[in-house]
Amino acid sequence: MSGQNHEIEVSGLWKVFGGRPERVFESEHIHKSRGEIQEELGNVVGLRDVSFNVESGQIFVVMGLSGSGKSTLVRCLIRLIEATRGSIRFDGEDVREYSPEQLLDFRRSKVSMVFQHYALLPHRRVMENVAFGLEIRGLDKTTMYEMAQAAIDTVGLSGWENYFPREMSGGMQQRVGLARALAVNSEVLLMDEPFSGLDPLIRREMQDELIALQTQVQKTIVFITHDLNEALKIGDRIAIMRDGEIVQEGTPEEIVTLPADDYVSEFVQDVSRAKVIQAGAIMQQPDAVVHTWQGPRAALHEMQANDIDAVFVLGHRRSFAGLLTEDRAAALARRGVDKLDDVKLEEAKTTTPDAYIEEIIPMAAETEHPIAVVDEDGRLVGEVHRGALLTGMVESGGESEEEV
Repeated sequence: MSGQNHEIEVSGLWKVFGGRPERVFESEHIHKSRGEIQEELGNVVGLRDVSFNVESGQIFVVMGLSGSGKSTLVRCLIRLIEATRGSIRFDGEDVREYSPEQLLDFRRSKVSMVFQHYALLPHRRVMENVAFGLEIRGLDKTTMYEMAQAAIDTVGLSGWENYFPREMSGGMQQRVGLARALAVNSEVLLMDEPFSGLDPLIRREMQDELIALQTQVQKTIVFITHDLNEALKIGDRIAIMRDGEIVQEGTPEEIVTLPADDYVSEFVQDVSRAKVIQAGAIMQQPDAVVHTWQGPRAALHEMQANDIDAVFVLGHRRSFAGLLTEDRAAALARRGVDKLDDVKLEEAKTTTPDAYIEEIIPMAAETEHPIAVVDEDGRLVGEVHRGALLTGMVESGGESEEEV
């Protein structure tokens, strides 16, 4: 494995449907469009030279319209469909080179699949459905049901173990399918449009639950969808497909702010940038800071020098302590206070570098001061001004602006 810790590495993957697929790779045909190849040779190019990496613990979303190749791709990953060319490596091993026995073991232990239509066994209760993959492995009943119960608890279905799928809502049935995938404790989840058949409200709830669940289980997930908003919401990285090719891959922010071509631009034109731009992209270094070992006069000097009416106060190792206003500093100076160690500071609005603009806007409406950006250790790393929020929502080129 490389130092990048890639769980999945796909390189130069092609899938050509139809007889004599090798003709597509001849020099006079290989650069032709999908339509031209189909017209001239009768072959359909399902995947064309697809390459990407998925890091361990990442949600990698493959997005595209019907016929783009996304479902063909996810099926090629576990050889439900055999690719024509290329390599598919999980932890450095090429799945395309597996023997039938190795492939069977790989499907049972390394990956789990979650389908759009749940694929539940209607005559089996929830517990039996969740335990099905473990049963195939040949585990003893005690171990099997303990692992199934843990998965049921994880997806919030405790108390539903003895119900049949027909007695549950669509969203709950999808949770059963997810629990079944989690129960076998595979490292990789392949999710093929798992929420597309759900009502919009239930769909959003399932998206939120998947995000929350991922913080607990940290699986490597390849998620297929045709919904851009879904892709932007849950994806760490997104690959957009068209005619069997990946036309752009990147973070949600990159996809929205730096579309690769007109096709991607049309996809993202109605997306609110507030949903994808994070504080880390718009924050700036604080205008001025003081430390708790300094006094109110030093704070007043910093405020006057920078023409501001409040300053952030830092403790040991830049830990964020709070906000000191000009009026408060002047009052402390008149009282003869020479250090800020024991002074009760004003609580400032704080956020993290990975918070989105849409989360920060309500904070900005409640304060006249900049918003402090702190890291996971509580250290101040920057500040966000109202003007930066507006700038962050202006589309590339500055031609239009979203409503705040």
